[in-house]
Amino acid sequence: MHPNGSSAKTLVKAVTSFKRHPQTTPNAPLYLNGEALKLIGVKLNGKELSEKDYLLTPESLTIHQAPQEFTLEAVTEIFPGANTALEGLYASGPMLCTQCEAEGFRRITFYPDRPDVMAKFTTTIEADKKKYPVLLSNGNCVGREDAGSRHRVKWEDPFPKPCYLFALVAGNLVKIEDNFTTAGNRKVKLEIYCEPGKENQLGHAMISLKSSMKWDEKRFGREYDLDQFMIVAT
Repeated sequence: MHPNGSSAKTLVKAVTSFKRHPQTTPNAPLYLNGEALKLIGVKLNGKELSEKDYLLTPESLTIHQAPQEFTLEAVTEIFPGANTALEGLYASGPMLCTQCEAEGFRRITFYPDRPDVMAKFTTTIEADKKKYPVLLSNGNCVGREDAGSRHRVKWEDPFPKPCYLFALVAGNLVKIEDNFTTAGNRKVKLEIYCEPGKENQLGHAMISLKSSMKWDEKRFGREYDLDQFMIVAT
């Protein structure tokens, strides 16, 4: 994902691996949800598709003949500053935020936007370092790279989830930090972000976060399974 500014276009390149369910019809069409998206190009297993290979509507992208197992690459443009629906990726002041529950992910890219579709997500965000010095998404941070006036951050979520749980925030943010040691004696990094100048208001939020994580372990036996836990207070 490549944000250029809160009111400018954002380029989204989504690479998705598909495997057909054995009970479905061979070579049946693949239907993907998508709204308020400008399609730039689509490839199937690395081959550029022409308009005769798919059907594009204001609400969907249908690939006419999808093989048993394949990779689909869709490049789209979206416009966060003009997104007044506040679903998908939108501008909140100088920040970019996402709201994907319940059906907002279809405003980011073409995807089977249903809660029963589970997948692992790897997200790379590239943006201007001055406008968006902090780039956050799901999972663990697995890479950072400078690219002149821009920078890239890569996030990897190792656990399958529905797309309505996808999250992304980009902006000028500050944070407070702490750690939580799980019942299994694993240390988790805790970070709570906010706008500059408001970080002195985050103390109670950190106390509440640690208390809730401890309660989850005691009440449900559920131990947090990622390396870090992040909250953005807006």
